[in-house]
Amino acid sequence: MSEGETIKTEAKKLKVGRFVVIDDVPCKVVSIDMSKPGKHGAAKMRIVAIGIFDGQKKTLLTPSDGAVEVPVIKKSTAQVISVEGNVAQVMDKDTYETYDVVIPDEFKGQVSEGKEVEVMEAMGRRAILRVFKE
Repeated sequence: MSEGETIKTEAKKLKVGRFVVIDDVPCKVVSIDMSKPGKHGAAKMRIVAIGIFDGQKKTLLTPSDGAVEVPVIKKSTAQVISVEGNVAQVMDKDTYETYDVVIPDEFKGQVSEGKEVEVMEAMGRRAILRVFKE
C-alpha cells in the first residue's frame, strides 16, 4: 500500500458513515445536504465530515456528479507492547511489524500492555479505532 493511496468516485455515491478526503485529510462523513438541480446546472452537495486523525470538522461543496477522493482504509488487529505517556507501541498480529501510535483521548486509561487494539491505517497515518475487552 503506497502512502496517500486514494480512489476516485462520484460525490453522489457517498453516504453518511463513509470516508472522503477533504483538503488532503481523510474524514468520516457525518451529514450530506443536496440542493435541487437548477435551471442550468447539476445539483450541488454540501458534505460535512470529521477528520479521522485530528477530529476537525471539514466541509466540501461539490456538484453531485463531481469527482471526490475516498481514502483506502486498512484495518488490522495489534497487541500493545508498551505505553509511554499518550503513545503506545503496538505489534501487528499478522505481519509482526511494530510501530508507535498516539492514544486518542477516548481510550486514555484503557490501553495497557498486553491488550489488543484495532488500528486503522489511511494515507500513511495510523490511529487506534477501539480497544478489545479481555
